[in-house]
Amino acid sequence: MTDSTDSSGENVSPTQRLSEAGVAIWLDDLSRERLRTGNLVELIATKNVVGVTTNPTIFAAALAQGNAYDGILAELAGPPNGGDVEAAVERITTDDVRDAADLLRPVYDATSAVDGRVSIEVDPRLARDTEATEATAVRLWETVDRPNVMIKIPATVEGLPAITSTLAKGISVNVTLIFSIERYRAVMDAFLAGLEQARAAGHDLSVIGSVASFFVSRVDSEVDKRLKTIGTDEALALRGQAAIANARLAFAAYEEVFSSERWDALRAAGAQPQRPLWASTGVKDPSYRDTMYVDELVVAGVVNTMPEKTLDAFADHGIVLADTVTGSGEEAAATIAAIEAQGISMASVTAQLEDEGVTKFEVSWDELLTTTKTGLDEAGAR
Repeated sequence: MTDSTDSSGENVSPTQRLSEAGVAIWLDDLSRERLRTGNLVELIATKNVVGVTTNPTIFAAALAQGNAYDGILAELAGPPNGGDVEAAVERITTDDVRDAADLLRPVYDATSAVDGRVSIEVDPRLARDTEATEATAVRLWETVDRPNVMIKIPATVEGLPAITSTLAKGISVNVTLIFSIERYRAVMDAFLAGLEQARAAGHDLSVIGSVASFFVSRVDSEVDKRLKTIGTDEALALRGQAAIANARLAFAAYEEVFSSERWDALRAAGAQPQRPLWASTGVKDPSYRDTMYVDELVVAGVVNTMPEKTLDAFADHGIVLADTVTGSGEEAAATIAAIEAQGISMASVTAQLEDEGVTKFEVSWDELLTTTKTGLDEAGAR
């Protein structure tokens, strides 16, 4: 581990440094095994984890491994559930999220409802259905029944009004699958509208949390592929730069919106800002530094949700020297302009990534349903 020394002469871990720099570390993973073994408690205590995010891919993987779910599958195979696969998936996922929320409740209380959050995603098959997304968000919120849960809603065009209406009901929201600056601005507008409606309805704004999950590494994956196809020295020199530049431009947009008079009025009413959350921060290209999407996106007031591999890497050798985001907007814009000068449309890239993201989560949801059905069938046969 690469520890540094603070002013008192004591060694400080990289994750502690990151936390002191104002970055909230959330774990992008959850499983019943992690809960039962005490692993999540250990990560909270030793690696400064203050939140958890989940998605269908994470739950599909968790259910496919080991025997931690045997007991609940046996219960759900019989009456009154009777092997209902959809109901079983909701029961399993909401139980895990509720248990994680209970573990993180002390963090939630200590941070005045800012951190200690656990996210659960609306069925991704509803990503293009506003009304069904709204109804499912309310049901998940009521089923988990914990103040520190966040309901994940994708930032599709159809998801935007669902984000507003869900927040308006006093429900905390994690907006996911954001790739473009234009869509991110629409998400922030949806957030502000939701809080304005919540205020009008008499909700306590101070406990309504929200993050905007801006995806990082997938942008490099797609842009790098296109740069390699072009193949010139000038194009290849731009590899690995798009994602960080895109995220830095997102932060510049965040600073603009959250310094507006519209936001000031909500802040005066007790509202928390919708923090940018850096998602998809695991490095896809092994030639890149394995902590680059953490090191290069350090700025106070954001969340970085990391898969455990990235968290372990950063805990071992991550370096936090300074704010690597504030004031970088002009340079980031120049980087994006240079990429587009190669004939690559960032609008095309981000639209493709959104479509792929929705599809990937739908596939993972189908895998989760299949794995659950297999587990229910096996439990019922015993």
